[in-house]
Amino acid sequence: MAPWNPRMEEMPPEELRRLQFKLVKSLVYRLYSFNDFYRRRMKEQEVHPDDIRTLEDVAKLPFMYKADLRDGYPDRIFSAEQNELVRYHVSSGTTGKPTVVGYTERDIENWSESLARGFSSCGLGRGDVIQVSYGYGLFTGGLGAHYGAERVGATVLPTSVGNTERQIELMQDLHVTAIACTPSYLLHMGEVAEKMGVSIRNDTDLRMGFLGAEPWSEQMRTRIEDWLGIRAYDIYGTSELSGPMFTECTEQQGIHVWGDLALVEIVDPATGEVLEAGEQGELTITMLQKEALPMIRYRIGDLTAVEEGACACGRTHPRIGRIRGRVDDMLIIRGINVFPSQVEHVLLEIPQVGRHFQIVVDRKGALDSMLVRVEVSEEAFSDKITELMVIKRAVEHRLRSSLNVSVDVELVEPGSLPRFEGKSKKVVDRRSL
Repeated sequence: MAPWNPRMEEMPPEELRRLQFKLVKSLVYRLYSFNDFYRRRMKEQEVHPDDIRTLEDVAKLPFMYKADLRDGYPDRIFSAEQNELVRYHVSSGTTGKPTVVGYTERDIENWSESLARGFSSCGLGRGDVIQVSYGYGLFTGGLGAHYGAERVGATVLPTSVGNTERQIELMQDLHVTAIACTPSYLLHMGEVAEKMGVSIRNDTDLRMGFLGAEPWSEQMRTRIEDWLGIRAYDIYGTSELSGPMFTECTEQQGIHVWGDLALVEIVDPATGEVLEAGEQGELTITMLQKEALPMIRYRIGDLTAVEEGACACGRTHPRIGRIRGRVDDMLIIRGINVFPSQVEHVLLEIPQVGRHFQIVVDRKGALDSMLVRVEVSEEAFSDKITELMVIKRAVEHRLRSSLNVSVDVELVEPGSLPRFEGKSKKVVDRRSL
């Protein structure tokens, strides 16, 4: 497929590296001069902007972590004044505090440009109708895909999530050709469609899907493509980076990360050492043009590798492979980040339940489900079903409010959950990707 921005997407690799170095130098000087957080971090690391003399010298700079964003809540790391911001998005945090991401007008522009390149590399453009079934609102998925699709001239159907039968009707009636959603939700739509007597393969115009916000495998891609008759493309991003930003192209041989917007490193999760192309490690990204919430060497926690060799599509920017897992204990439930520490934080505030709990994640049909098994405290334990049901509903409500995802709760007797020596095993993930 023809590039959206040929001059940039097909830039010779050496020229791209020179551009990246220029952007890195400018970024580092700006943050050292005007951002208290980064100046303090660089001084702690005993590194000065003058020490960055080559692109490889980026490895001298300190890492940034999710905890830094939590500690800087809501906007202490921002490099833009409030009157320069045009939008906030908010994502899940590991405790009660979420991560707040601010955007300037230029940040939104670059976000849209990044997805315009990705969408066009898969053939999305004028004449297409894309159904955006990611969540809208504080979550970045819906609006990110929405703006990128409009940029390439596609018509956007902003269905968000839920009301699946209506979504299938609209898919048929409005001749939808593309969809952006989680892979599990697309499988769920296929199942619901069949119950309605509708074959997505035969009774709709759908031909491509941009699927992400949760882990999925090549086996799931094959199942989706064979069953629904579409091309399924991986889309990647996090709220901290802006939102969904990067996609595969029609070659489906890795996700193109636009080097004028982001500098990719893969580091050893234990040592922080930069790894070579082809070696799997923790994805670490420096956002080269982000204004409101700058990112230098942000350790995302996702495991992947930089793909070796040039892509057959002709685009010269780095590619990363499919995300293989997490270095931490984060779960992704229907596109929402959930940490066991979040669950623990909520439960410890409820006196009727104990501190021992277990999270059971499963996949019912095509959709993820989450069950929290928690011991009732000795004081609250009762053989009266009505009293236990009141506690159960209260815990479910508190968890749903904190996690932004539906949670089933099972109350169990005190002392009945397994105890472990050493690190406890709080999560049972029964999903098969």
